[in-house]
Amino acid sequence: MANITAADVNKLRTITGAGMMDCKKALVEAEGDFDKAIENLRKKGQKVAANRADRESSEGAVLAVVNADKTEGVVISVNCETDFVAKNESYVKLATDIANLALNYKTKEELLAADYNGITVEEKLIEQTGVIGEKIEIGAFERLEGAFVGSYIHAGNRIATLVALSANVDGAEEASRNVAMQAAAMAPIALNEDGVDAATVEKEIEIAKDLLRQEGKPEAMLDNIAKGKLGRFFKDNTLVNQDYIKDSKLSVSEYIKSVDSSLTVTGFKRVALA
Repeated sequence: MANITAADVNKLRTITGAGMMDCKKALVEAEGDFDKAIENLRKKGQKVAANRADRESSEGAVLAVVNADKTEGVVISVNCETDFVAKNESYVKLATDIANLALNYKTKEELLAADYNGITVEEKLIEQTGVIGEKIEIGAFERLEGAFVGSYIHAGNRIATLVALSANVDGAEEASRNVAMQAAAMAPIALNEDGVDAATVEKEIEIAKDLLRQEGKPEAMLDNIAKGKLGRFFKDNTLVNQDYIKDSKLSVSEYIKSVDSSLTVTGFKRVALA
């Protein structure tokens, strides 16, 4: 029987993140062979993952990362089952590592197949499912490109946003962060009126008409009044038209113009845990 030392156990724990007892058991079963012990831990993760496949993973960490040139960003959620796990330092580090890696890929599928210290990201998530005992998966994956991209992560890693501006001007860093914070707080459904899908517009018009009928307004007047109410809907629910949270006298668009008269917001991405 191989002589398993505390140093061996600690080394395996450092490599995999598994608990001390799990590492010792894996090394004993592998007769001291590190590669085999790691494989044993992965197999355990596969078994746990299969058993928990139907569990809901609505907790986790949502992170936004921007490249060095501030021209591309990604926001992802690394989901788990409980808030207790999501707040664990090692879990947040894993999520951060994966978010940084995600900058190099265009889709979630590419990210899952990417190398993570000799195994794929997907294999790493399965391994950590065995270590932690909860279902772990990549939830949302959103990319954004622009002349200048800024980010914001809300405290607790439950909401993260990206905002793209039309130019890299003086003050772009602060402005993009402020608008990203706006998107996190106010949850707009689109950038502007043009981004709201036709079905949503039609639904809002019908809701407005129903309310007007209940108020006894004449049928002939409903279309015009409903369109006016639609304008309010756009103001409340589209990012550039919302009141700016730091100065309600300005819209977000007006705030951005105060930074630079030619500056506009060209896109945003928002990811939040349920």
